[in-house]
Amino acid sequence: MGAVKRSVRVSARDVVAELPPPPSWVEPQLCKLVTQVPAGGGWAHEIKFDGYRMHARIAAKQATLLTRNGLDWTDKYPSIATALPALNCRQAYIDGELCAVRPDGTTTFAGLQGHGQTPAAIVFFGFDLLRLDGEDLTQLPLLDRKAKLETLLRRAAPAIRFSSHVIGNGARVYEEAAKQVSKGSSQRR
Repeated sequence: MGAVKRSVRVSARDVVAELPPPPSWVEPQLCKLVTQVPAGGGWAHEIKFDGYRMHARIAAKQATLLTRNGLDWTDKYPSIATALPALNCRQAYIDGELCAVRPDGTTTFAGLQGHGQTPAAIVFFGFDLLRLDGEDLTQLPLLDRKAKLETLLRRAAPAIRFSSHVIGNGARVYEEAAKQVSKGSSQRR
């Protein structure tokens, strides 16, 4: 009589221990103020939200919210910190902006600080994906990282959103941003 073979089925989400952990903190690339919007198709133009630059570090089914200076603000925004681990990944490191969003869709820094006169929802807008499930994505082109991020955030809770972009047409994006009373636009490549 032959030996009985047993198979064990393990979910990929449960194999977190085998992945190298995401970094504790990554120093963000900061925008450089310029007087003219870059022209040409080599630029991704994004709306600049009026909020706090924030990194979301997801590991071991928990999220940590880190400021651009590396301070842990997870306890200040528990609704965001509890929504992030529900994303379809084992680990991630997302660069984004934490904002208070008015019912009309505009962001309000005063609302984020609790001083706004209009009710606002707290939202994390992800605009770059630096790590995913143990893989360092920083050497990939920006648009490849953004495509992975868009897929990751597709079914996220309403408080977690993808920050879209437009290729080329920088002046037009800036004009639209000004109409929306945003802080302007940022350009990356």
